[in-house]
Amino acid sequence: MNWEDEGFLISKRKFRENANIIDVFTTRYGKVSGIVYGGNSRKIRNYLQISNKIYLTYTSKSENRIGYFKTELIEAISPKYFNHKKKTATLLSLTSVLNLLLPESQANIKIYNSIIELIKNFDNDNWMLLYIFWELLIIRELGFDPDFNKFKSNINDLDKIYDLEIDRIKYKVPGFLIKNKIPNNINDDLIRKSLIFNRSIMSNKFFLPNNLTFPKSRILLENYFI
Repeated sequence: MNWEDEGFLISKRKFRENANIIDVFTTRYGKVSGIVYGGNSRKIRNYLQISNKIYLTYTSKSENRIGYFKTELIEAISPKYFNHKKKTATLLSLTSVLNLLLPESQANIKIYNSIIELIKNFDNDNWMLLYIFWELLIIRELGFDPDFNKFKSNINDLDKIYDLEIDRIKYKVPGFLIKNKIPNNINDDLIRKSLIFNRSIMSNKFFLPNNLTFPKSRILLENYFI
């Protein structure tokens, strides 16, 4: 099996002395794992960084055996934010969530394009809110819709936290998420509560039912907004 595609690097771990096993999210083949020989060399190591966009040539002798990648850098995303702790944490959160929740070898162009759009707007003032809305899109694309429409008529304050019952579970939900609008006053407390709501939904609907451990990088992201 041989193919070429582009994708985002969402996971990397050492394999033998000078190789890595990586997980990538590609346009046409979804999430795919493979070996990068020479992955610890200076040349490849410099661009084989989480969230970078890379060009991939994949080769596998059998569908039942892990294949290997040849890689080239398309866009260096993570180095742009090495000096911005919150944005670095957000990229690590994004990739860890994708790595754990995306099914193997199933393309989802809507999710893929949503990552491109999010990163394109990562330097906007409201970048963190865009990430929060991005998580909600992922939740819906993976099969659960909180269905805020039935609550919208009772929501007047975008900055207020509302107690809602969704699927027989009680949640505290910021009004701006329910209305799908940017709030008037963006502050760390509102961001944190939004992240906690998204985490609760993801935990209850995806992680706990599948005995998955919620990623530490995502929890660490919340701690930046205390």
